[in-house]
Amino acid sequence: MDDKLKTKLEAVPASPGVYQFINSKGKIIYVGKAKNLRNRVRSYFQSKITSPKTKALVSKIADLQLFITDSEVEALVLENNLIKKFKPRYNVNLKDDKSYPYIRITNEPFPQIFHTRQIVKDGSKYFGPFTDVKRMKQSLRMINKIFKIRSCKYFIDEETIKKKKIKVCLDYHIKRCDGPCEGLINRKEYNALVGQVIKVLQGKTEGLIKELNAEMQKAAKALQFEKAAELRDRIRQLGVYSSRQKIVSTDFKDRDVITAAQEAADAACTIFNIREGKLVGKRQFHLTTHPDVEMPELLNSILKFYYNEFVEIPREIILETMPTEAESILEWLNKSASRKVTFTIPKRAGEKKSLLKMCKQNAILFLKDIQLQKMKKEGNLPYVLSALKRDLHLNVIPRKIECFDISNLQGTDAVASMVTFQDGKPKKSLYRKFIIKTVDGPDDFASMREVFERRYLKLKEKGEPLPDLIIVDGGKGQLSSAVETLKALGFQKFNIIGLAKRLEEVFHPGISEPQTIPRSSSSLKILQKIRDEAHRFAITFHRQRRFKRTLQTELTSIKGIGKKTAEALLKKFGSVKKIKTATVEELAKEIGRQKAMLVYEHFHLS
Repeated sequence: MDDKLKTKLEAVPASPGVYQFINSKGKIIYVGKAKNLRNRVRSYFQSKITSPKTKALVSKIADLQLFITDSEVEALVLENNLIKKFKPRYNVNLKDDKSYPYIRITNEPFPQIFHTRQIVKDGSKYFGPFTDVKRMKQSLRMINKIFKIRSCKYFIDEETIKKKKIKVCLDYHIKRCDGPCEGLINRKEYNALVGQVIKVLQGKTEGLIKELNAEMQKAAKALQFEKAAELRDRIRQLGVYSSRQKIVSTDFKDRDVITAAQEAADAACTIFNIREGKLVGKRQFHLTTHPDVEMPELLNSILKFYYNEFVEIPREIILETMPTEAESILEWLNKSASRKVTFTIPKRAGEKKSLLKMCKQNAILFLKDIQLQKMKKEGNLPYVLSALKRDLHLNVIPRKIECFDISNLQGTDAVASMVTFQDGKPKKSLYRKFIIKTVDGPDDFASMREVFERRYLKLKEKGEPLPDLIIVDGGKGQLSSAVETLKALGFQKFNIIGLAKRLEEVFHPGISEPQTIPRSSSSLKILQKIRDEAHRFAITFHRQRRFKRTLQTELTSIKGIGKKTAEALLKKFGSVKKIKTATVEELAKEIGRQKAMLVYEHFHLS
């Protein structure tokens, strides 16, 4: 840390506000907010930090900038705006957020209703964002059909109508518009229709149908049969629209359900909008994040991104876990909604738990779709290979991977295995077994040197390239032995790692500190799968060797006992030790009394 940054840290005030961390190139790499800037900003530079993300962030901080606010809520709003503007690398960012459309109701005497991707703060009302454009357009067509909202782009007011500047178009003649341009529907009646549209967009369809039913009855009593018939048709059409919405809650309350699924730097968020007990909307967002971001921090960002000034905030929000900034976010939501909002974390089985599970499954499915799109861009290679390239900082996608494991029992019957994975799948025809020949006793390092020399000397003689990634089952010692052998054989460029079992730590050549891959990452899962397959293959070979040696030395040395008899005994008792302690009767059940006596006498009378 340079003197300039130290001086700034000493001068940080104990006030609420927003802080920006800036790297040596002058680029903003992180934006955060705090109730107490002094405590929060200084906490990044403590020696007790364990988070890999925070360590990486702090190592790149060259400068900081502060914005003082009157309250934590103001800081939260400013933080959100700055993140959207600058998209800092170490913040959670909404991918392609500008592309999501909204339905806009213009601020005019006779409002227009249409979809847009641009927000104009002129008093217009916005509904969205919509992540399913097709469904949004279907909703607009339904609105125009039921409510006869004008489709023209003219500005219409009383003066325009009076001067007869605009004439009715085809929509009026086919009964798709009531002709506000010529004053055939007055401003009050037209805006009443717009109010009904707003209720539909808010998911309040059932309540609107009740209101229209009452209005229809009133019109019928007043002998306004044409109006009553029009309302009847509108009610029927709304009924059809409402029937397509799935009832998911029997208490008919308004709530949102929010979940996310994460895979390293990609996160998929799904939001269910439930109004009057019906699922009226589903939003899905792709976010970019840091692999070490936990779910509570991820939910913080999702809540702040989604509940902007144009999104309706329900009374209840169902989440899978409590966000880290729950208190300040709730205060902000309460202020925005002008009423109390609550977070609910369902614990027991029931409707809310089922909704959360369904929402989570949608988020996982959306994440898989994101990964599938990435696979297509990379020639249909499994996404996990791209994740491995990213997480292990490789220079190529590891299409061919070889993994080694050593197996012995206190130095005896030492063997090694090599398994090969091609494009993320095991290629068993390329598996190899090695009997350790030059090492006495339990020396995994020397055994690894022997195996690598035998494997890659043969590869070099054939003129074949090294695999894209080599994995050694073990820590720094085994990795160092492997690297030394490869260099001694004349190989200079290769990708190799050591994978330690205890903490699933990844060791890289020449780096003393291990790398920890986030548990949510598919790359860690594939590494574990490859390592476990190498271990299984080595253990199986080791047991075969030990079994064969045991047969030849312990049992087949008994006069009158052949290989088949020895195999039958080992299959039944599992080991020579148990055979030694067996009675004549127990042995006789498997091999007959005569041979049982031979075995028993060998171990007890010799």
